[in-house]
Order: sequence, then structure tokens, then C-alpha cells
Amino acid sequence: MKNISLFLLTIFVLISCKQQQKEVVKDKLEPKVVWQPYDETADLAATQELEQTRMHLKLVNSKVVDKNDIWSTLASELENFSEEKYNELKEVVLEKDIPTLQKTIKEGKITYEELTKFYVYRIRKYESDNKLSLNSVISLNPEVFNEARILDKTDKSTIDVNSVFGMPILLKDNINTKGMPTTAGAIAFQNNHTNNAFITKKLLEKNALILGKANLSEWAYFLCSGCPVGYSAIGGQTMNPYGRMIFESGGSSSGSGVTVAANFCVAAIGTETSGSILSPASQNSVVGLKPTIGVLSRTGIVPISSTLDTPGPMTKNVIDNAILLKAVVGKDNDDAASIELKDNFVDSIKGVSLKNRRFGVIKELLEDSLYQIAVNKIKDAGASVYEIEPKQTPLPSFLSILNIDMKNDLPDYISTQGGNNVNIKNIEDAVAFNNQDTVRRIPYGQQLFEGILVDSTTSDELKVIKENLKKVARNYFDIHIDAHKLDAILSINNYHAGYAAVAKYPALTVPMGYTLKGQPKGLTLIAKPFSETKLLQLGYAYEQVSKERKTPVNYK
Repeated sequence: MKNISLFLLTIFVLISCKQQQKEVVKDKLEPKVVWQPYDETADLAATQELEQTRMHLKLVNSKVVDKNDIWSTLASELENFSEEKYNELKEVVLEKDIPTLQKTIKEGKITYEELTKFYVYRIRKYESDNKLSLNSVISLNPEVFNEARILDKTDKSTIDVNSVFGMPILLKDNINTKGMPTTAGAIAFQNNHTNNAFITKKLLEKNALILGKANLSEWAYFLCSGCPVGYSAIGGQTMNPYGRMIFESGGSSSGSGVTVAANFCVAAIGTETSGSILSPASQNSVVGLKPTIGVLSRTGIVPISSTLDTPGPMTKNVIDNAILLKAVVGKDNDDAASIELKDNFVDSIKGVSLKNRRFGVIKELLEDSLYQIAVNKIKDAGASVYEIEPKQTPLPSFLSILNIDMKNDLPDYISTQGGNNVNIKNIEDAVAFNNQDTVRRIPYGQQLFEGILVDSTTSDELKVIKENLKKVARNYFDIHIDAHKLDAILSINNYHAGYAAVAKYPALTVPMGYTLKGQPKGLTLIAKPFSETKLLQLGYAYEQVSKERKTPVNYK
């Protein structure tokens, strides 16, 4: 009996030891990933030494949201997704364009579920590391893995490689998305649970996967004056992967630009009023398109200005930009500016070149060495360039357009598109709400919101301002476009975004290179209204002769 008991005890110990070994191995392979708050003092002090005063930060991480909550609902599904699997998929996912990813999936080398898990795993991996986090994602879709599995049941042979089918897309967090709050980065909108925006519906109709919501400059950077771009109370400070806490992330579609640059998604949607796509796209070495007003619907997007607002695609390359644009165009009867545009953006860019194209080159910008190199490449590719010297014309009362439009448009959004749990009704309410806790809600102030309240411009005066500014801005471009029969004018980053905004002209920025310090810049093409197809053609042709985009070193 004693021997039997000893035998059973030995067996029990062996089983226990093996179980413990399995747990140790599992823990070694799959350590629990948890973000930990840290003392930000040293990081913040370092930013005070930067030349750019807008980079003098007061905080890094959000004071109201635990970052672990971003991926908590999806964490259990990542338990069997190892670092080894992640590294294996990097070879077929990182920096790949949509047609390449779709071909890889059609060949059975990867599934839509695996592609989605790759991005969620990657987001958690970097955003939980306080030395590498970019604060670029505000929320993730809790149903995204289930939705990916449903798409994996589709006959892959029927899928168009030039489509968003199954592609994980991030939306700027001012775009309504059912199942996730639409915060605009503001605590006042923290529980803004809505239905889908028009463009969100279009993506879902095309079977894109809404991966989650990207951080942004709070209220689309129309809250505080001179404050850091990319900051929001909900998401914290968005950071540039090419120079974390050194270079600006650009705004206000900061998270959209950063997540694309860092390969946290296939592509993203941003929004622009004046420079809010062009700025973060160029400063994060990605392609950003600001379409003509009306090409894309604004219904269900937290507004600044119904006159100037537009969403637009942000991608790693031009072909993806064309594919994403194609997915979201459509006439929206609830948007007075909306038009039906049936251009075939994708097919139109194939086989194009720069030969015999005509560009306006802004003479003073030729002092920028990257711009000069880009212009030379364009000339070498057979294009004609014409040096122009646009007169720097003021844009008087531009701010009044934003002030009065937002004073009217925000209440309209809240009443017709906002969620039931939003307790503010207008700008006055927002200002009062923020003043109740200025440290957490408005650490950089709310000077622009306060400016809205004191702007007494009448509707008749505003109409005159809009017409005058449009005339001035169009003349700024058209004198040269018409004189030389130009296809586009070449600018840098968002340098001429204000003119393009009030002229209602589309613009496309494409990676142009990097300064000696490693800061990205974009070559920005501006053309007359509804020239999206032409801009994509020109941008694609330039991309082929330049190939300037590089993955940020710490995020390869």
C-alpha cells in the first residue's frame, strides 16, 4: 500500500511539474502585455529644449483613459497569436500595398483574420511600450476579429485585388462609427455613441474592416491656440514615429497619419478644413488626399466648417489612396455639397507617366533642397516646369468662416448625428464644461472656442467673406494655371493649404524625402476643382520616379 501511495505521489508530482513547465513556456512565449503609467517628467523637460514652441509638452499620456482599455476586449483572442507568428507575418504585411496584400490572401498565405490580428498585436506591442508608444489609437473595434472571420468564409477567387475588402482601416475619431464612441478627442464627447457616418457605411458596404479610431488634435485643432498638434484629452499626445517627441506629428488628422506611417493599419481616413490631411500626411511620410469639397460626404463627421470640411484617404502609397477613395465616394442627399463622381481612380493611374505634363514650380520654394531635387526628377521624367511667383495675398477674415460655421454646425451635428449621452448642445456649453476642470479637460486652454463666442460676424457678412476669399484664392492659383496651361502647382507639405481650402481646390501630398535631421517632407500637388483623378495620376507617376517613402527606423 505504501509503495502504491508513493507511486501515485510520484505521478502527481511529475504531472504537476509538466504542467508548470507548460505554463512557464507559455508565459515565456506570451508574456502578459500591460501598459504601465510612468513618470513623464524627464520626457516633458526634454521637449522644453526644442526650438518649436508648440512641441513644449505638458503631458504625454491621457489623464482620463487607461490605455489598456484600448485592446482589452480583444486581448483574449491574441493569446494564441505569438511573437513568432507576428514576425512571420511581418514579411508579407509590412509596407505592402492593398493589391499585394489581396494577392497574398488569395494565394492562401494569410487570412483576413490573421491580417487583422497582426495589426492589433502590433498596436498593443508598441503602444504599451513607454519608450516607443505613439498614442496614435483611441479605440479598437471589439467585433473586428469576428467580422474578419466572416469575410474569410468568402470565395477568395472572387475578390478584386484593387478593393478594400477585408482591409483593416482606421478612422479619425471625429467620424461616426457604430460600436465605438466618436469623441473628437474631447471629454465632452467621451460617451458620444452614434450610428455610422455616410463614409463609414460606404466602407462597410465594400466589406472593409473598421479596425478602430485614430487619435487627433482635439476638436480637429480648433480648440486652443499655439498648442501642440496631435494632442487630445482622450488620446493624449500623438507622436511622430520619425522623431518621437522631437518632430511634430502634424494635425489635425495626426493619428491617421501616424498609424499609417507606423504600419498600424492598411490605411486610414482623415479630415481636413485647412491643412489637416496635408500636414500629418507630409510630416509622417505618407500619401494624403484632400478632395474637392463635395466629392466625399461629411454627414456624421464632427464639424468645424460645412463650407470647408472634407474627409480624405491617407495611405502609404498612391494606389492605395485611389482604392480607398473609390470605396467612399457617393452622392449623399443629406450633404448639400455632395456630388456624384464616377471617375475610375484606380484604373486611371495605371501606366501613366510625367512626360509632357506641365507643372508650376514656386520660385521661393526652390531654396528647399528636397523640393529642388523633386523638381529635377520631374523634369528628368519628361515634364515641363514653369517657375512662378504667386503674390502672397492675405486671406482676410478666414477665421470668421471657421468661427461662425462651427457655432452653427456643431449644434446641428449634436442634434442630428450625435449620441444620446452627449450633454453639451453648443459651443457655450462646451466652454462651460471645459472650465469645470481645466487641468484635465483643457491643459492648453480653449482660446479658439472662446473666440467663437465673441465673433459677431453676421450671416450676410459671412457670405461676402466666403465669396471674396474664394475669388482671391482661385485667382492666386489660376493666373499661373491658365497662363501656362498647368496640370498642377507644386508646393511643400501644407504650405498653401489655406489658399487651397478657401478656393475649394483639391490637393495631394506624396513623400518627397527627409531633411538631414530625418524629418519627412511631402511634395504637394494642387489643381482645379474635381481634378482628383489627375492628381492621383501625377502623384503616382512622381512616386514611381522618386520612391522616397521609408519605414520609420524604430517601427520596422
